[in-house]
Amino acid sequence: MQKFIGTGVALVTPFKEDLTVDYNALIKLVDYNIDNGINYLVINGTTAESATITKEEKKEIIKVIAETNKGRLPLVLGVGGNNTQTVVEELQTLDLSNIDAILSVAPYYSKPTQEGFYQHFKAVALASPKPIILYNVPGRTAKNMLPETTLRLANDFDNVIGVKEAANIQQQYYSLLKDKPEDFLVISGDDDLTLGVVLAGGAGVISVIGQGLPKEFSTMIQLGLAGKNKEAFDIHYKLMDIVDYIFEENNPAGIKAVLLKKGICLDEVRLPLVKASEELQTKISDFIDNL
Repeated sequence: MQKFIGTGVALVTPFKEDLTVDYNALIKLVDYNIDNGINYLVINGTTAESATITKEEKKEIIKVIAETNKGRLPLVLGVGGNNTQTVVEELQTLDLSNIDAILSVAPYYSKPTQEGFYQHFKAVALASPKPIILYNVPGRTAKNMLPETTLRLANDFDNVIGVKEAANIQQQYYSLLKDKPEDFLVISGDDDLTLGVVLAGGAGVISVIGQGLPKEFSTMIQLGLAGKNKEAFDIHYKLMDIVDYIFEENNPAGIKAVLLKKGICLDEVRLPLVKASEELQTKISDFIDNL
């Protein structure tokens, strides 16, 4: 799965002022990332406000991104939820012809046991016609999928090819990297920890900030993968503040403020999310002006 080594980005869903999907801005965002060194694109992840995207919008978003991409980069589609049967049915009915892999989030809200996580992803793995990247993000799901559960899935199912790990626990990354199957991908879902994970043997990142600063962030990852620690950390230190800023209030309000400043899309978000505060927007704008 070499195609998923490097920098993936969890694309936002741009909205117009009336909160309909801005497909022209989405095309601009895709081209901007492809032109600036991103390795693959993630569609309809959490950063895309997937909880408030309709089924019809989701199909159109997939279509527009695939048509814009024109096969240039691998595409990963977010398909997950806390109703296992619904996830299975979605995998069996969606047109996945342009999709290279599925990113499937750990069940949220229900707070399953580790065995519950295993059985859920077993059902997903058996149903999916595409490779699966697990997604552990306890800050959103309210329950941490432990490394032993992730590794059990990695060893039991050939199509479970990696994990986007976003527990923001350095030791958890090390446990995964220490005991993983050789070809299993440990992908950072924590922009602030990403470089350390890459230098420890991780496969790269599925990033939020990466879509706003694709050239800088992807260069950092490539330097890290090449073992050029000092050069990579030089970029890491330059980007530390903006990584903190974009998660200061909520995601994706922060990254949409970056994209607004970059002229890519508006900073509109759908309720219950709200735009970044004026104070945060000023900090983000000043950072980009001085980058």
